[in-house]
Amino acid sequence: MRPPRPLLPLPADRASALRAQGPTYDALLRGLTLAGGAAPAGYAGVEREQVVGRGAAAFARAATALGAWEVQRRAGVAVLADGPATAEGSVAELLLGRGPVGVRAPVLVVAAVATPRRVGYSYGTLPGHPEEGEEAFVLEHRADDTVVLVVRAFSRPATWWARLGGPVTGAVQRHVTGRYLAALAGLTPPADLTPPADLTGPSGP
Repeated sequence: MRPPRPLLPLPADRASALRAQGPTYDALLRGLTLAGGAAPAGYAGVEREQVVGRGAAAFARAATALGAWEVQRRAGVAVLADGPATAEGSVAELLLGRGPVGVRAPVLVVAAVATPRRVGYSYGTLPGHPEEGEEAFVLEHRADDTVVLVVRAFSRPATWWARLGGPVTGAVQRHVTGRYLAALAGLTPPADLTPPADLTGPSGP
């Protein structure tokens, strides 16, 4: 398991400015990825899942990591945030790539859930993100005692260069989604793990 990239504070003025602009997709769609269901018309959808452990202790460890943005950070994405990932209203900038080819992708946590057996959140894209849409990360402690990370998203390109990327952009997204799914696996013994299941198609924001 790779060490997490840094979690840095997002300056308050930057967070306020992003929050004031609001997500770049229809307000009626906010929280859809957390609720489940098909992707909206005009968007590519994805739903994949990965067993990351077994039992209450594994669920608790993974839930703590989820709230600390470790899914993204262990996937190689640096994060600047003004609050936990599992707190509705938190704003973050995800730093995709490094150096001159790096991209800042701002997001807002638009919905969250916290029950004894289900914890997660959805974030939506903000102005400046190369895509338009929403992505959810949900931990479920299922009846068979497995702990499963579910990634669900819908998205479409928001910039000319993302549209130009076409299949290449989609391949990168699928790769990143696979890294997200594997990010929490190292918190639990390898014997608990199963390969990720790809239930629909390409990834999201």
